[in-house]
Amino acid sequence: MLSLEHALQEKGLRKIAGVDEAGRGPLAGPVVAAAVILSPGEFSAEITDSKRLSPKKRLAAYEEILSTCSVGVGIASVEEIDRFNILQATFLAMLRAVEDLPEIPDFCLVDGPHPIRDLKIMQQPVVRGDGLSLSIAAASIVAKVERDRLMEDYDRLYPQYNFGRNKGYPTKEHREAIRVNGYCPIHRRFFRGVGS
Repeated sequence: MLSLEHALQEKGLRKIAGVDEAGRGPLAGPVVAAAVILSPGEFSAEITDSKRLSPKKRLAAYEEILSTCSVGVGIASVEEIDRFNILQATFLAMLRAVEDLPEIPDFCLVDGPHPIRDLKIMQQPVVRGDGLSLSIAAASIVAKVERDRLMEDYDRLYPQYNFGRNKGYPTKEHREAIRVNGYCPIHRRFFRGVGS
């Protein structure tokens, strides 16, 4: 999981940030991105693609990443998703995550097939990067936990949609709640199944 990072370090690049996002597919809520520069040393928690970890393991990993690594978080709002489209909003969240880092990275490893638009730092897109790069996997964990917490907050505001459980994803229950109640302010109005 560190072969990409080691190859870059052999070229003299020291501060390598992994960048990933959570929340491209839901019908509601923002898209959240994270950027993580790993600290030297081993993790005691399991660090892998956030989707492969139980909530308990993901939280343990999240807390260790936050306490040992340089971390930045970026958010693109529902309004930005509706205005620009989900891909452009994802780039915006990723750019904000890199800009939120406490130190400027030398290089970014970015999950997915696309480079981050407007990023002035050298970067490399990595398809399925959260399974290939420890830095990206760490970023996927931070992004997932941060977004889940936001959706749990929204659940208290809009309990009829059960965002605490579905996190805004298009479950059968969530689609039925939209049919019965209409959409709320955090729904992505231009996503199929919401306002269309």
